[in-house]
Amino acid sequence: MHVLNLHLAVARGGFRRHVTYRAATAAGVFTNTVFGFVLSFTFVALWDERPHLGGYDQAQALTFVWTGQALLAAMAMLGGGFQEELQERIRSGDVVVDLYRPADLQAWWLAADLGRAAFQLLGRGVAPMAAGALAFPLVLPADPLVWSAFAVSVLLGLVVSFAVRYLVALTAFWLLDGSGVNTLSMLLGVFLSGQLLPLTVFPGGLGELVRLLPWAAMLQVPADVLLGEHRGAGLAVALAFQAGWAAALLALGRAVQAAAARKVVVQGG
Repeated sequence: MHVLNLHLAVARGGFRRHVTYRAATAAGVFTNTVFGFVLSFTFVALWDERPHLGGYDQAQALTFVWTGQALLAAMAMLGGGFQEELQERIRSGDVVVDLYRPADLQAWWLAADLGRAAFQLLGRGVAPMAAGALAFPLVLPADPLVWSAFAVSVLLGLVVSFAVRYLVALTAFWLLDGSGVNTLSMLLGVFLSGQLLPLTVFPGGLGELVRLLPWAAMLQVPADVLLGEHRGAGLAVALAFQAGWAAALLALGRAVQAAAARKVVVQGG
């Protein structure tokens, strides 16, 4: 119970920390909304030429666009998560203090990141989705069970996103500069999550491959759950796909963390 209370307090701290960034949040809402309109008009033109591209009609494709904008900041696909801060603590040597604290390092950062993501969903997710719904014919479910499944899928996607970024952050134990790894992670996240195009649009074997990668769990799967593409047994399989990647990546992160703690040279000390 003490551990649970600790992590809840850390999550609340992560939420409150980002509440203070009001100007940045307003700018982010504006940026997400503008980019959503740009993508929407592009998708309208594309789906006019290729109706049912990727298995979606135009309204579904537009819903996919605005779901992506609602989840963009929460999933930290373009940065803004915890990884830069953790990398700096590793470079400075402050992470040694973190490792000696009576709290699990990975769980601590996960709790903080989930708190951050909760704020981003509310602060930068709701407004762009509302703007998209007012301007375009989106397909939003009326069934509360679909919304509940979507919430579970988003939570699992957030854990997968954290686990990927945690591995990226841990590379700072061996690299002097993590900017290149961060940039590569950002590009992979945008391209392989479905942020630019639904992964169902990718042809042949490439499409099958990208839909099996962990980035698909961040947007493609939650968006399809919202669109009702996964129901019954298919929904269970989709959620299990996300949970499986979350468990595997968290376990890998813990193994890498253990290796770093045993033998590492930290820049600065």
